[in-house]
Amino acid sequence: MKKLLIIFSVILFSITISAQKRAFTIADLYKIKGVGSPQISPDGKQIVFSVTEYFLEKGKSNSEIYLMNSDGSDLKRMTNNKSGDFSPVWAYDGKNILFLSTRNNGVQIWSLPVNGGEAKQITDLSTGVNDLATSPLSNQYVISTDVFPNCGANDDCNKEINETMGNGPVQAHYAKSLLYRHWTTWKDGRRSHILFLNDDTSPVDLTPGDFDAPAFSLGGRGYAFSPNGKEICYVSNHDKKEAETSNKDLYIVSIDGKNTKNITDENEAYDGDPLYSPDGKYIAYRMQRTPNYESDRFLLVIYEKSTGKKTVLTESFDYWVDDFRWAPDSKSIYFMGEVNTHTPIFKIDIASKNILQIMDVKTINSFEISSDGQWLYFSRRSINEPTEIWRSRADGSNIKKLTFFNKEIEDQVDIRPAEVMWINSPSGRKVQTFLIKPHNFDPNKKYPLILNVHGGPQGMWADAFRGDWQVYPGAGYVLAFPNPHGSSSFGQDYTAQISGDWGGKVYQDVMAVTDSLANLPYVDSDRMGAMGWSYGGYMMMWLEGHTDRFKAIVSMMGVYNLTAMYGATEELWFPEWDLKGTPWTSDLYQKWSPNNFVSNFKTPCLVISGEQDFRVPYTMSLEFFTGLQKMNVPSELIIFKNDGHWPSFIKSMPLYYNAHLYWFNKYLGGEKAPYDMDKMVKNQVFK
Repeated sequence: MKKLLIIFSVILFSITISAQKRAFTIADLYKIKGVGSPQISPDGKQIVFSVTEYFLEKGKSNSEIYLMNSDGSDLKRMTNNKSGDFSPVWAYDGKNILFLSTRNNGVQIWSLPVNGGEAKQITDLSTGVNDLATSPLSNQYVISTDVFPNCGANDDCNKEINETMGNGPVQAHYAKSLLYRHWTTWKDGRRSHILFLNDDTSPVDLTPGDFDAPAFSLGGRGYAFSPNGKEICYVSNHDKKEAETSNKDLYIVSIDGKNTKNITDENEAYDGDPLYSPDGKYIAYRMQRTPNYESDRFLLVIYEKSTGKKTVLTESFDYWVDDFRWAPDSKSIYFMGEVNTHTPIFKIDIASKNILQIMDVKTINSFEISSDGQWLYFSRRSINEPTEIWRSRADGSNIKKLTFFNKEIEDQVDIRPAEVMWINSPSGRKVQTFLIKPHNFDPNKKYPLILNVHGGPQGMWADAFRGDWQVYPGAGYVLAFPNPHGSSSFGQDYTAQISGDWGGKVYQDVMAVTDSLANLPYVDSDRMGAMGWSYGGYMMMWLEGHTDRFKAIVSMMGVYNLTAMYGATEELWFPEWDLKGTPWTSDLYQKWSPNNFVSNFKTPCLVISGEQDFRVPYTMSLEFFTGLQKMNVPSELIIFKNDGHWPSFIKSMPLYYNAHLYWFNKYLGGEKAPYDMDKMVKNQVFK
């Protein structure tokens, strides 16, 4: 009885605190500061990281560098410049911090003394700098930058060609092979190359040739220095038909660029994210086994340098391995894994392959290990907690929060937590669904509901802070985030079952979740809406042709005409795997294409895309909007002219969120009056 009273008191206290805070708004989202990854000094005594602030009215953001002691004390702001300063790393001796900045001539490397003094510009390349890694033993470093292969590290040559291409009377793009553009950028003959730099010599191109090195990656590690500073290991794809293969290999090259060796040539699938062991005996990396399947299970592998032997460490781990770090003694590796929408940290002994879960604190963005192996430093978040930096013992004990950049907004605003539901589906699996109730929730009231389907399609809704987790509940909506078939973190079989079945099990899961949520006493089943991005946008288009359960839909960056999508996207290995061939060899392009069901369209739909989206070309959304209009379905269209698959967070996403609230308020009758869409567009797009 005493225990029940304590639980009731805690719940009542939480409700009271929530009621004292105001509802979360779009403006509040841009008051939250983005806290970057912690970087530990060589002596383990200090941590450097970046913090990003957003200025909503100006449509701008800015990042600065911060420094603190390893226990969180003596926090200092190290830079204060109107240009962005970001991606800090330590110089080998710990006396200087190297970072990227847009202060002069694009993104360049700058150096800042730890004990005081002005920042000094290190590079001044016409091609700019994408990222960098520092040598562990000397004042040397490698960078990646986009060059013309014939020029390599010759910056005058790169500058001359670039100026010639940009200033001619005819403005055109030219290509002789596929993958001529990628995500939001036309290649125009450029390649990502790795350059070696020091204070005494001119840059050396370590990866000459007509290929990208490091290969493109959404996150991950493209290259790493050896502990003796004499070589690097990098990721590249040298296949001639690179648009049709996800194969990437690991190469070792000496810092003079004279000796290059492919160490994973036998594997025709992905090998990447290399990291040398502290003793230099091994290179750990992530591997996939299935060629051209970009969502195959990521395994952790070690390569023994003296023998060339490769050992898979995580064969028994049925989840994706994410980032990892070596223990200082080189006998074990700490890694993050995606498990049931969390990213716990695990430790694996390389001799026994025994895996031990160290801690599970919802979503860890990144982590580092101190040089003495005693401490883990990590950035983490959860659904109702913005990112901050934390510390724990290496065994996962003594967890402590070190930064509090978002405390003020957390104290003032009701950042809503989520409940987890497991919902039965005719697909044969229970579907994990996050449910967020609105601000000042009253169980005796009926609320409109918004269902959000994630993209990927092989991805997941993680237990992690996001803008859309909070904006819609703050406006009076119940919000549901299901993880249907195709979602990661529930075992590889569950992830794999979406391939070849785009409109099958996922549709069953989504409708089963809809039916279950409609029966909740506080959900108004007559006021239910749905939204989705990328593959989620595809599912919205599929819903248009297959159900009238929803009163309003918003489709963002969706795939509409699968045959046309194949001909206009860039990474062809993705549709060729997920749709089991090409449009002329697989009937799935017709079976699962939403454009074949236009005659069934009837649900009011807002359509959003970006003109610079090369992954899912915005013409998909134009075609969809045409179908809606021809069927006389209430519909509106927004195209962000300067954005790709992910609109600019500070310049475009405010309109994105406002447009959603406008649409759902109009058709679901939210608590707030409908927004003036014409006014929003004029104020936020054309100013």
